[in-house]
Order: sequence, then C-alpha cells, then structure tokens
Amino acid sequence: MADTGPGRSVPRPLRGAVHAFGLVGLAYLALCAALVVWAFVVSVTDDTGESMAAVIPILATAPGSLVMTFLPESAAMLVVAILFGALANAAIIGWCTRVLRRGRRPDPAH
Repeated sequence: MADTGPGRSVPRPLRGAVHAFGLVGLAYLALCAALVVWAFVVSVTDDTGESMAAVIPILATAPGSLVMTFLPESAAMLVVAILFGALANAAIIGWCTRVLRRGRRPDPAH
C-alpha cells in the first residue's frame, strides 16, 4: 500500500531500501539481478559445459565480489559473492548520490 500523502509515493516496505541505496543504487541492483539471471540461463542452456557467463556478474559487482570469490567453490557461494558485491556497490552508489544531491554548501568564512 502506498501512502498518498505529499512527497510519499514510495510504498512503505521500499522506503528503507530507497533511503539506503537511492534510486540509482536500486537500478544497479536490478541490473545485477538481471545479469545473474542471464548468466544462469546461458549456463543451463550451454550443452558443452564451457560457459563463462558467470564472469560478467562477477565483474559487474567487483571489487566486493572478487574478495568473496575465495569462499569454497560452489554455485551458492558464487551467488553469495555476487550478492555481497552488489549490495556493497549499491550502498556506495546511494551514498554518492545523496552527497551529490546535497550539493556544495557555501563556506561561512567567506
């Protein structure tokens, strides 16, 4: 249910995510999710077993995912590494957009 009050068009459950990541960060998370789904579909449909599609989501979520790739090797740990990298990058993107939106404040000494 969305609030219809002034300035509150975001549904209540998403308000925390929008505050933490910003709209640009949420768009980045959606892109990362789409890349993971794409890599999974390509890997499943590849009958040779030589698919390198998982490299794309890992690179899209670097450097956080690269740190986590040293976990024990399995498909679940690969998803955990990508999820960690995507969330870390989305948090940084959200912080950057909040700082840039705030703009430069005049120096009171001048």
